[in-house]
Amino acid sequence: MKVQKILIIAFASTVLFTSCKKVLLKDDPQNLVASQIYNDTTLVKPAIDYIYTQNLPGWFGNTGGAIGSGSSLTEEAYGDNVFVKGSVTIESVEDIGTAASKTGNYGKIRTINTFVKDLSAGSLSQSVKNRYLAQALFFRAFRYFDLVRLYGGVPIILTPLDAIGNDAKNAALLPRNSTTACFKQIISDLDTAIKYLPNKWSNIDYGRITAGAAAAFKGRVLLTYASPQFNPTNDGTRWQNAYNANVTAVNILTANGYGLNSSYDNMWFTEGYANKEAVMVTAFNTFSDANGSYNNNYDNSTRPAYLGTGGGSNQPTWDLVQAYPMLDGKAPGTSTKYSYDVQTFYKNRDPRFNKTIAYNGCNWPILGNASYRLWTYYYYSAKNSSSSVKSTESTASSTGFYLRKAIDPNITAANLPTSGTDWMEIRYAEVLLNLAESAAEVGNLGVGQEAYANLIAVRKRAGIEAGDDGLYGLTAGMSHDQMITAIMYERQIEFAFEGKRYWDLRRRKLLESTLNGKKRTGLTVLLNNDQSGSDYLLLTRDASANSSLDNLYSTSFTVTPKVLDTYSINVQSADYFFGLPTAAIQNNPNLQQTNTWGGSFDPLQ
Repeated sequence: MKVQKILIIAFASTVLFTSCKKVLLKDDPQNLVASQIYNDTTLVKPAIDYIYTQNLPGWFGNTGGAIGSGSSLTEEAYGDNVFVKGSVTIESVEDIGTAASKTGNYGKIRTINTFVKDLSAGSLSQSVKNRYLAQALFFRAFRYFDLVRLYGGVPIILTPLDAIGNDAKNAALLPRNSTTACFKQIISDLDTAIKYLPNKWSNIDYGRITAGAAAAFKGRVLLTYASPQFNPTNDGTRWQNAYNANVTAVNILTANGYGLNSSYDNMWFTEGYANKEAVMVTAFNTFSDANGSYNNNYDNSTRPAYLGTGGGSNQPTWDLVQAYPMLDGKAPGTSTKYSYDVQTFYKNRDPRFNKTIAYNGCNWPILGNASYRLWTYYYYSAKNSSSSVKSTESTASSTGFYLRKAIDPNITAANLPTSGTDWMEIRYAEVLLNLAESAAEVGNLGVGQEAYANLIAVRKRAGIEAGDDGLYGLTAGMSHDQMITAIMYERQIEFAFEGKRYWDLRRRKLLESTLNGKKRTGLTVLLNNDQSGSDYLLLTRDASANSSLDNLYSTSFTVTPKVLDTYSINVQSADYFFGLPTAAIQNNPNLQQTNTWGGSFDPLQ
């Protein structure tokens, strides 16, 4: 039949191109005849693939909502927005119920619910159904978690609602379920996923959700539910549940060959099961045809504009640059082995610094040039003048820095628009640090227990020096509060620009204490004035840096922090649970507004 031929062609094209690389399935197979799709394993696959396409996050863990990457909502990157200004309103976060669209959260949940209903009615064997069901339920949990961490409780819809008629419309006017009920449903879906998903898929299905990925995500969910945002009374049972879930996740993953990749930087370019760090992956490809391409624009948009066809986004602030530990793992200014000087800020830092931050004079292998050096300094552009300055860059960095994490050193400029570097939504390092945090909260603070042990494992992989005590810069005998601070610090560095910082500060209710009253900063590196009005260092700078970058900085540059924000950051306390937009309540009058936004709904219940 014609429908079957269409689906078989779609399936065949997926098989042809799937090996380690996901193909974007742009059409919803559920628009076709359900009775044909769900009685044949060959035809069901495009339907579940469409759910993957709809729900897998993009770079920075971006799920398509108002928060985006979240970097400019913290001290990681500069950005002028209502969140840091303190001018958020109920209209600022429109991730719920503002329009009837299959690309919105509830549109995607409807697609999943329709898949679950039709799959259950089909004639496939129960074991086959269970494996498809497990994948769908994982993404339903993923989608509801995205809503709950924004708003607290939302309406729980587990079956596709009718779309036509007044009765159908009235039936869809559902009230918000409690936050507790939402988390319970999320965990229920994840438990089913863990039960029926394989520990690993075949190579051709790499990138599908595994039992370990579902367990790791459950650990993330329960860590969030136990954190102060949702747990202001510090209910110990929640922390114990988070601890148990993360222990299980680590056990499943390690038993199946997952672990820390030996290379903090090259792990982004190690694909398939060879990258044991990659727990949950959005796999991109390098195809250029309209139907099969699934590229990411991260690399092209992040590198300097003159090293690609766009670029210059995701620039680290001076605040983040200063945060990196020294080589011995101690914070700058506290190390007795490595002194810290702003003039040579790049010296003797945690090795992750040079794998994340690109700065003036650094060696940055890029475009296949292993000897390339980045220059971001300014020079005096008018003869005998001490006021007019110009950047040596054709397009200047606003902060003085660029992000180099996961920037492919070998890809050519021509191939940048079709970059296919995979996004790791969950890395094994996150699972370790999720376990470390929950372990600290249940009192496992001994050096041999998970809080210390997992921090040490992450720091050891990073290349931090062990020190005489073997603690990799950690303080011995830390209290609960000291350990939580150490873990949050480690997460800031380990996951810089991976979309974790905003959510970490939010769930720990640290947005205000960390950010408020501050102005983010950049760094200006200025070439000393020889009164020539020229970039006199241009022809000799690479050779001088190769000889001694330290000497070049001391003899030729002045380093001065600069303020980027024109106002002090002022995150609102109400932002821990955003208000529902007016359109959502107009569409569904049974929705109660959140109590911190003038309504009666308590997101802590």
